[in-house]
Amino acid sequence: MSEIKGKIREQQDFGKKVGLFAGKVICINPNREEYSSVLGITLGDESKADEYAGESKDGNATMRVNFWLEEAKSKQKFNVTFFLENKTKNNKDATKTQYINNIGVCSWADDPNNLPDWFIKRDYREAYVGEEELYSFLRTWLGKLDYKDAESELIQEWKHLIKGNLKDLKAQINGELSCPVVALAVVKNCYKKDEETKEYQGVYNRAFLPEYSLKQFRLVDYNKPEVLAALKKKVNKDLKPHERFAIQIADSEYGCKDFWILKDLQEYDPNMNIVASNVPISETGSDY
Repeated sequence: MSEIKGKIREQQDFGKKVGLFAGKVICINPNREEYSSVLGITLGDESKADEYAGESKDGNATMRVNFWLEEAKSKQKFNVTFFLENKTKNNKDATKTQYINNIGVCSWADDPNNLPDWFIKRDYREAYVGEEELYSFLRTWLGKLDYKDAESELIQEWKHLIKGNLKDLKAQINGELSCPVVALAVVKNCYKKDEETKEYQGVYNRAFLPEYSLKQFRLVDYNKPEVLAALKKKVNKDLKPHERFAIQIADSEYGCKDFWILKDLQEYDPNMNIVASNVPISETGSDY
């Protein structure tokens, strides 16, 4: 029998990261085979990671949509998750409904007759729970689509989407419309009564930026309260996309509730002072 020999296989244990990174979509709602072949993850027999359909507490159909991003430099993979529910999106007191047009832009109104003129120039319908976040991502990922062209369409058939039919979206992976996406890696805290707090890797799923925006966060420190406070004083139309992103993340009511830092992707240090580094300054939310 021959002697067993060879080098020890290198293990890729990236650890938790926080910060901004540019990544490309490499798979969407992977099955077990794709978990192994694309992501390098072997699911256990009892794992339900590849089961995406569900039901809400109100009995509505739900669908979890996972986009896996590969960071450009380290090749670390991050999962961006969106939760869809077969339920019309209304505000908290049910006085307004959210609408979405055929390129994934949303608007609120108490009556469809009161929707803005620029919005109703395109086909539109009532939006469902989770669509606003999903299409915010899709508009950035498929950033080469000409959204000003009257013939352009991005919206997916809802009855297919809520059933997990993602064929059209999967066809865009490495497609001619796709672009790298700048996303924010965060660390989520999971609190359980009488148990130790657990921390998990996550990605903020309510705002994304094109790749070129990343350099803006190297020029200005948007973690500083005084910088964010100055942005808040500006008229919204005068804000640049990355400035709106920073304000949204730091919003005390509607912003990111996990641990974050508006700098290039870096190793997560549990000893980081979240109070000192992430002081929410904006009191205005984008939701109703």
